[in-house]
Amino acid sequence: MHFTSRLKSGLLYVVLGLPLIASAQSTQSAQRVPDTLEQRLKACTACHGAEGRAGTDGFYPRIAGKPAGYLYNQLLNFREGKRAYPAMRYMVAHMSDAYLKEIADYFSSLHPPYSAPQASEANATSLEQGRQLVVQGDKSRNLPACVSCHGKNMTGLAPFVPGLVGLPRDYLVAQLGAWQTGSRKAHAPDCMQQIASKLKPADLAAVSSWLAAQTVPSDSVAPILTVTEYRLLPMKCGSLSQ
Repeated sequence: MHFTSRLKSGLLYVVLGLPLIASAQSTQSAQRVPDTLEQRLKACTACHGAEGRAGTDGFYPRIAGKPAGYLYNQLLNFREGKRAYPAMRYMVAHMSDAYLKEIADYFSSLHPPYSAPQASEANATSLEQGRQLVVQGDKSRNLPACVSCHGKNMTGLAPFVPGLVGLPRDYLVAQLGAWQTGSRKAHAPDCMQQIASKLKPADLAAVSSWLAAQTVPSDSVAPILTVTEYRLLPMKCGSLSQ
């Protein structure tokens, strides 16, 4: 009788336990996520927005559709300490060159629509100053026009030069300031550091405000330049040969 009682208790335990085991297995199955590049890069879109179209706080930039060579160089710069943002440095610290290139190619291939431009709080005089620096430059200070390197529509030149339209004002101000202080660097010769060092605070604010207020052209894909065409750009930049 004692054996029979134990047997019945054991069977009852198994019968009652089966639904719990099945439920646990079902939960594990439901929580299983696909091991795809898109899934792994959720860490990027947490800050840079869905599909890398830009964060909502006005600081994290759009990375979707940026030239692959430019994105790859920036990931390398974060990993090597040329760009000093702790979260990004931590994220890419142990990633291989091949994986960084895969990430760059992925985001470069995405082209979600742009958000409407920011409403500008700058006055008309400041906006005109920004427009002139972007479109014409300032020969008296040996400042080339932004369009001479970033393209006539400011959408960039593939594979290495990024577009500047569609970026938040706060982000543009922060990056130009980082070039000025040396907290952001690139391969020598560092042409953006040379340009930023010549900008006055009013210039920096004017350029950033004007760019952020522009509507992105419908054809925002950066044209691809040949090596010869890159050599004809007004400045020699080390990052263009990486």
